[in-house]
Amino acid sequence: MIAVIGLLIGLAVGFLAQPVVPIWLQPYLPIAVIAALDAVFGGLRAYLDGIFNDKVFVVSFIANVLVAGLIVFVGDQIGVGAQLTTAVVVVFGIRIFTNLAAIRRRLLKA
Repeated sequence: MIAVIGLLIGLAVGFLAQPVVPIWLQPYLPIAVIAALDAVFGGLRAYLDGIFNDKVFVVSFIANVLVAGLIVFVGDQIGVGAQLTTAVVVVFGIRIFTNLAAIRRRLLKA
């Protein structure tokens, strides 16, 4: 319940403050969001399976965002940023949909 309240407060602050993302950060923001979503859906799956650990979730959340951003940054530095961005999106996309499928099976008991 506290997490839901925190999410709602964060969304309200984001909509009211309307933060501006600096130009240099804009290529990394979508990747960070996808990496964070992977951690969130992984945490939800773990919660439904009864194996959720808040420390593991926080470390996973931060590590996913940092590693995904680092991969894209390195790709930009060596001139293959678009290809590595695509690779990161594909990998996290597969993980997100795998977790969603497991969550759906768990909730629908299929």
